[in-house]
Amino acid sequence: MKTPSATFRCFRGCPDTFPLTQAIYRCPSCNGLLEVAHDMGALRATSGEAWRALFDSRWAPAMPRATTTPGSGVWSKREWVAPEIPDDAIVTTGEGMTPLYPARRLAAELGFGELLVKQCGTTHTGSFKDLGMTVLVSVVNHAIRIGDVKARAIACASTGDTSAALAAYGAAAGLPVVVLLPRGMVSVAQLVQPLAHGAKVLALETDFDGCMAVVRELASRGLVYLANSMNPLRIEGQKTVALEIAQQLGWTVPDWVVIPSGNLGNSAALYAGFAMAKELGVIDRLPRLCIAQAAKANPMYRAFVAGHAEVAPVVAEATQASAIRIGNPVSAPRAMAALRAMNGVVEEATEAELSDACARADRTGLYADPHTGVAIACARKLRDRGVIGSGERVVVVSTASALKFTEFKLGYHESKLEGVPTPLANVPVPLPPDVDVVADHLTR
Repeated sequence: MKTPSATFRCFRGCPDTFPLTQAIYRCPSCNGLLEVAHDMGALRATSGEAWRALFDSRWAPAMPRATTTPGSGVWSKREWVAPEIPDDAIVTTGEGMTPLYPARRLAAELGFGELLVKQCGTTHTGSFKDLGMTVLVSVVNHAIRIGDVKARAIACASTGDTSAALAAYGAAAGLPVVVLLPRGMVSVAQLVQPLAHGAKVLALETDFDGCMAVVRELASRGLVYLANSMNPLRIEGQKTVALEIAQQLGWTVPDWVVIPSGNLGNSAALYAGFAMAKELGVIDRLPRLCIAQAAKANPMYRAFVAGHAEVAPVVAEATQASAIRIGNPVSAPRAMAALRAMNGVVEEATEAELSDACARADRTGLYADPHTGVAIACARKLRDRGVIGSGERVVVVSTASALKFTEFKLGYHESKLEGVPTPLANVPVPLPPDVDVVADHLTR
């Protein structure tokens, strides 16, 4: 079998290719986005059945001690991700292999035939960003060793989760990390994570899009290596969510996948994973895609309902779904391609809708972060309109742990979220330490 390989190439189709270890983020010819191109001829030498068997053999609760990638859902698919990175350069925290939870009570309440939640927030730093960051940091780790990358640090703009993932993986690799955050726009838990991992945190008086403009310029000057999802290495790790969903469903695919999206890289990643699996005979079809956005940060939704082929930037407003508060999504062209290929739709959720969706999900045993609330609310709206059929299998991708959003949860139950009704609010009842009083209260 020919050894698999991968390179960067232009997303628009310009002919040049570039090694994955090169610090390049845009096509030099047309300034378009890049993507990772795999040697599909080499990969096709292995049958779909053989790929399924190989990937299944690597999905195990206990990995051999000799492995350099213990329990990593990403590196268990390494031939499809970054096949030429040596074992000793891989930086992993055991990301991926996350639960696909059958949300039966919530499905029954909302009228779904089958509703499953892919809980990506159970990874090391509490979000799906770990999946992309293990690939990016591993490639940079190798590139530094061979002299291809000479930047002073790896850097990102972030609304919280990206910074946490980059800081953790950078710390694991012993590489310096710089993160640019919009001051006052991330949760306390998200701010603490990069600080704890030793990253240099710069809080800028702007929003995410302003931070992104600064870090892109720093990267263009060669001062930092860019770790945002403009870099297609992130997509390569995140696409394993699609592969895991299919694998957990016995190498079948659901009818729908609903994913909350801000910078739109995760939407593109889902398509990349499903499309590659179909091309290599591992699955037989693509699911439909719903890109779910907060109504206060909805440039993709606006383009979709207007029938536009391109996404125009908007000024994103404050939303409880802070990680997707992005008005100028870098990966919009990639997401548009995914939407077309997967017969997809875009839906939006208001602050009241996403908050209600979280509260209802929590009452059934989930613990949903506001971005998952966006996805559940959008799925519910599609089901109510009949776009999603009553007998269809739906997977909602939960992108982060709700433990990062305690202020949001508390605000809901204390009825302190501005403009948000809280019919499911639940507050402690103060009582004296008297058993008769407590018994009387429970009886009443």
